[in-house]
Amino acid sequence: MNIKVFNIRLAKEFCQADQDKMNHFLDSVEVRLTSTNFVTTGTTDFWSAAVFYLPKEAKKGNTTTKLSEEELSQAERNIYNALRLWRNDLAEKLEWSAFRVCHNSHLMAVAKTNPRSIEELEKVTGFGKARTEKYGEDIMAILNAL
Repeated sequence: MNIKVFNIRLAKEFCQADQDKMNHFLDSVEVRLTSTNFVTTGTTDFWSAAVFYLPKEAKKGNTTTKLSEEELSQAERNIYNALRLWRNDLAEKLEWSAFRVCHNSHLMAVAKTNPRSIEELEKVTGFGKARTEKYGEDIMAILNAL
């Protein structure tokens, strides 16, 4: 098992870039465990996230590839952007980094599949029982509003 540590600086000029860097990495590996800690040094506050991972292996017979924003239709991009706004607002309210709520790749998967029920949402990549229980009602409300 491998480990990689990320520091997500809270200063507005760094926060999004640091999150994007971590999201890009998370999309490329199989995450086994994560641990986060809030660090304050008096001058710089940041989240330190340790990611224990295995390299992703190509699955035989699986033709699914990683989604990118460019592959989303305009309607899917609208859903994705609405979900990102919701996630960023929730993370700010909780004083968390956005990746702790949901990774970009998971939001893209929701936008692409556009689930019509909580049961369908639970089957979307990156979701499951726990994340769906926490955020499913909010996500379904967003999807139904669009």
